[in-house]
Amino acid sequence: MSVLTIILIVIVAFLAGMEGILDEFEFHQPLVACTLIGLVSGHLEAGIVLGGTLQMMALGWANIGAAVAPDAALASTASAILMVIALNGGTAQSEAISTAIAVAVPLSVAGLFLTMVVRTLAIPIVHAMDAAAAKGNFGAIDRWQIIAICMQGVRIAIPAAALCFIPQEAVTAALNAMPAWLTDGMSIGGGMVAAVGYAMVINMMATKEVWPFFVLGFCLAAISELTLIALGAIGICLALIYLGLKELAKQGGGAAGSGDPLGDILDDYE
Repeated sequence: MSVLTIILIVIVAFLAGMEGILDEFEFHQPLVACTLIGLVSGHLEAGIVLGGTLQMMALGWANIGAAVAPDAALASTASAILMVIALNGGTAQSEAISTAIAVAVPLSVAGLFLTMVVRTLAIPIVHAMDAAAAKGNFGAIDRWQIIAICMQGVRIAIPAAALCFIPQEAVTAALNAMPAWLTDGMSIGGGMVAAVGYAMVINMMATKEVWPFFVLGFCLAAISELTLIALGAIGICLALIYLGLKELAKQGGGAAGSGDPLGDILDDYE
């Protein structure tokens, strides 16, 4: 890779690391991070395919209580860089993407360790901000806040820069040394991981009020003439109809209704 490409990749990784905390522009999401790395490296199509697949996996990742979700920022950037290195070395696109998907989960777990290290280092910064707040020094608070956020960006930028200097021959040789049963297993596992991520989201959302819309979405998606724009318009219309019915149920249902029209209808049939 050229020096300019490495610099752009490190910038994307730095933004992804910060967004893992900020959640404002979503640079840490696999679809965004992998697409941007694919764009700056000249492999846009492969980056989109990898990002879309990893995004399905990351849909089920969420911080719940004290449990911290796997690190999507490191998983997306590092797997995308490994994919780019493999593609530059002459590896087939499908094989490079499958390998990148397979290493995404271990990388996300490694990202958790880096997160703990950075957050431990940030503890003195919190005390420094408390001292600045006691003195009414708002400028110092802002500076410490920026430093803490930049630490999260460096957490991803340094591994990304290190991966960029891995020789293409080393990655290609490692891929060629893999037996067929391992590469086929990683391809199958990559497809299953995406399905598991989506299933985790469904499990969190599964209620008797939501299931009719879920089934209806599957039926509409089977109609090949409907574009994504058409499906989005149908989804918006269904949401507006549901909200309208719910408001009417609140106004006229009184104590007899639950406020959820679909729930009341289902209860009537039970």
